[in-house]
Amino acid sequence: MRSEMRLALKVEELAVKGFLYLSILVVFGSLFGIFAHIFYHGIGRVNLHFLLAYPEDMGRAGGIFPAIMGTAWLVGLALAVAAPLGILGATYLTEYARKGPFVRIVRFGVDTLAGVPSIVFGLFGFAFLVIFCGFRWSVLSGGLTLAFMILPTIIKTTEESIKAVSNDYREASLSLGATKWQTVALVVLPAALPGILTGIILALGRAAGETAAILLTAGSSLTVPTSIMDPARSLPLHLYILVTEGISRENAYATACVLIILILIVNLTATYLMHRMVAKRLGIRKG
Repeated sequence: MRSEMRLALKVEELAVKGFLYLSILVVFGSLFGIFAHIFYHGIGRVNLHFLLAYPEDMGRAGGIFPAIMGTAWLVGLALAVAAPLGILGATYLTEYARKGPFVRIVRFGVDTLAGVPSIVFGLFGFAFLVIFCGFRWSVLSGGLTLAFMILPTIIKTTEESIKAVSNDYREASLSLGATKWQTVALVVLPAALPGILTGIILALGRAAGETAAILLTAGSSLTVPTSIMDPARSLPLHLYILVTEGISRENAYATACVLIILILIVNLTATYLMHRMVAKRLGIRKG
């Protein structure tokens, strides 16, 4: 009887492991297949001229430099607005706000906003920022719309990172005479920094790959924006226009390659810096 039970448990364990391995294989196989298809068709057209030249003939020739700069403008403005607001909001919810209906309503609103489709944010940005506020189709309208989109992600990840910090740190700091704000700013937030950076990286990836919201708020321009009131075309939007209007399928694949490479570089760089910061902190503690 026991041998039969052991055999059944062993078979069940092998089946679960097999399912897990199969799931991993499907996920990474699909990802590799998508990347291989895009790079096979597009990487051959990616060169220095393609990266630094301006589009010609509506994008059939030339390069994508204005789209690269437009993406940098939009994502930079979105992070500059959303990161401080998200970190401060999450700090208030976890360290200062008392549990009650207000906090529950705020967290419910954050969770709801995190699941709102990007086109809804685009319509809001078009109605409120472009028309009502008079910002027109511009980097300002697009950047603020992206900031609204990524704000819930930064708040949730920052909140969870702060909650993960042990209360022993807070108690030790307060027992040494530090104020509440000194404890939060000098002890809690530095300890939660790796998780906060992870949330910012996720938000950056979403902002860099967004199309619908930018189409309705930032407009489209084949020139490099010189101020936040100028229209801008991001890499995803440039890719979308090339494909949907049948301008150049080859340049669309090349643009997709550049977008993937840029996101990978940013993510790898941020991850490396995050690990260095964690290692430095651990080294200080051991010392």
